[in-house]
Amino acid sequence: MRMKDKVAIVTGGGGGIGRASAELLAAEGAKVVIAEYNRETGQAALDAILAAGGDAIFVPTDVSDEEQIKHLVDTAIATYGKIDVLLNNVGGSTLNDGRIHEISNDEFWLKMRVDVFGTWLGCRHVLPHMMAAGSGSVINMTSVNAIIGVKGRNAYAAAKGAIASLTRALAVEYGQYGIRVNCIAPGRTLSERVMARQGNRKPTDLQDSSHLLGVITPAELARTVLYLATEDSCKTTGQTIVVDSGLTVQ
Repeated sequence: MRMKDKVAIVTGGGGGIGRASAELLAAEGAKVVIAEYNRETGQAALDAILAAGGDAIFVPTDVSDEEQIKHLVDTAIATYGKIDVLLNNVGGSTLNDGRIHEISNDEFWLKMRVDVFGTWLGCRHVLPHMMAAGSGSVINMTSVNAIIGVKGRNAYAAAKGAIASLTRALAVEYGQYGIRVNCIAPGRTLSERVMARQGNRKPTDLQDSSHLLGVITPAELARTVLYLATEDSCKTTGQTIVVDSGLTVQ
């Protein structure tokens, strides 16, 4: 119960890494606030945590809408009285991404609005509460696309690179208040969205020589979230932790 008496907001908590993280944090004793745009998946995540004996609420949220983020944070404070952990998890690549001279500007702004601005707004409205408490852990989700060059994901790479840079800046800005700000850079993770794109292929079919330790599951990624959420990482800040099964070392 490493998260006993802690309160965590998880954006994009209705599926994939977000849901796996919400469930693990709850299992470790956290009170979890699930923020999710899709009401069906958000409610399903809430039901799973409650059925397992956890403590959680679900707040339907579009992270790119500041009023909805304010409502999310206000609800968390009204319900649990504080916020110890913020996981900015919303984001992801789309099939409309590609080469910069071919994709639409709308695709670029979608990534900026959801991935970058969504992360910005979460930090903007949670950090004052952490400052008042004198502690807190912010965990932002970037990608290996922010670290290495990958074809066909130009807009996504721009957004995730911005998140990694913002993370370092916030770590310096808010360290004096006892707040840690880090990000995680996953490689390809077997979320529902990724698997839906693979058609009839099995998870094992996605493993290739770039996966030195096998393909990554959301539950495995959630363990890194838990590390950054707990005092196990009490002196870790401004870092990008890569979880990619060895992709970027080859």
